[in-house]
Amino acid sequence: MRKTICMLLAVLMVLGLAACGSEKQEAAAEEGFKPSLDTSASCKITVVGGYDNFEALESEFDRFNEYYPDVELVFTKVDDYNNMIGTVLDGNDAPDIYVNNSWMYGRDQYKSSIDHGEDLSDPELGLDFDCIRSNIILNTDDDTLPMVPIFSNTYGMLVNKNLFEKEGLTVPTTYQELVEVCDAFYEKGYKSPIMGFSNEETTSIFTVTIYPFFCGAVADDAEAVKKLNALDPSAGEYMRSSLEKTEQFLKDCHVDLDACAEIGDNYEGVILRFFEGDVPMMTCSGDTVSGTKKRESRSEAFIADPFEYTFVPIPVSDDGAYFLDMPNLQFSVNKDSQNLDMVNEFMRFLITSQELNEMAQNKGLMSPTKDLSFDNMYAAFGDVPESRILSPEVIGLTDDAMIQMRQAVYGVGTGAMTVDEAIADYGKFSK
Repeated sequence: MRKTICMLLAVLMVLGLAACGSEKQEAAAEEGFKPSLDTSASCKITVVGGYDNFEALESEFDRFNEYYPDVELVFTKVDDYNNMIGTVLDGNDAPDIYVNNSWMYGRDQYKSSIDHGEDLSDPELGLDFDCIRSNIILNTDDDTLPMVPIFSNTYGMLVNKNLFEKEGLTVPTTYQELVEVCDAFYEKGYKSPIMGFSNEETTSIFTVTIYPFFCGAVADDAEAVKKLNALDPSAGEYMRSSLEKTEQFLKDCHVDLDACAEIGDNYEGVILRFFEGDVPMMTCSGDTVSGTKKRESRSEAFIADPFEYTFVPIPVSDDGAYFLDMPNLQFSVNKDSQNLDMVNEFMRFLITSQELNEMAQNKGLMSPTKDLSFDNMYAAFGDVPESRILSPEVIGLTDDAMIQMRQAVYGVGTGAMTVDEAIADYGKFSK
């Protein structure tokens, strides 16, 4: 009896300790950010970027002020941002935090934007990047980190869920399913089951659809990436399968290019056309998706007949869709800031799953965090298997290579060039 009682007591003690440990872990998780500086400190922190307004960031300012009420944080727009940021950083009123871009790294004209950035990977800063998807963090030659993703971006298609439900169809996850769905919609009288902007090569229906496919084709070919980045004329051949896929996609999916050409721009024009309610699928980037919520009230058609919609990857591959994972807006800290300690404190506050997700939802952009399930608009991208998540940062493709590919696929997609002509012109397309 005594042995039995002792054993029961031991088990209860172990369970009690485990429960106590679990409670402590949960409490620690709930505690979140804790100030490390004097909360009565007073200073001004300036952030600059190219947005006209940044309400999502201003909400973070308010939340930070709950800890540091006397710290003033201000966002300012800089016109012609990419060309002017170097001058601004070299001036007397240089900002404390500024927007940066991965494609600026390694380019002489943007050297100042990189050189002014504090090395955010310094462990003494206390920034925890474990919450961010590692494939969108900039890889540098010296392993420093001059910028950190605040938002991410990708390509996909807006889906009118009501139309799919009405016609008894399922959102496609493979190329064959996409073709079958487009056939079904077309037979039911939908003139163009899938549409997109087509008047310029930037985020055109051709780029948005085919670029992830192209990245998948060269992702494991280091020699191909090297030649593509060097704009080697022979590298054009690496585009062949993607350019042929472009022609196949346009034919298989009944894309009405005349109807696409009526879309005025790749942002509001795309959104308002989608909100007409007769387009099952509309290709676009995450940047465009970010503007949907605000424009629901600007569409008379949507107001009259609202519908549910979401954003999903475009399944251009027989094996399923690719998730092209790209950094969007990134923040750098000016290493010469007069308030560096407090600036780094704000960055420590911001770089957490809670704050990054909160800001992404407020802005309508994709979060850079590892868990996308919290946002119904982007949740489908979180379901893509790791083997089909691609990042130009990891593959090593430069912006120069992307520009060549983008213009080649635009030429083929619009019928201005043959596949062979586009391949032969690789490296010759204007930047």
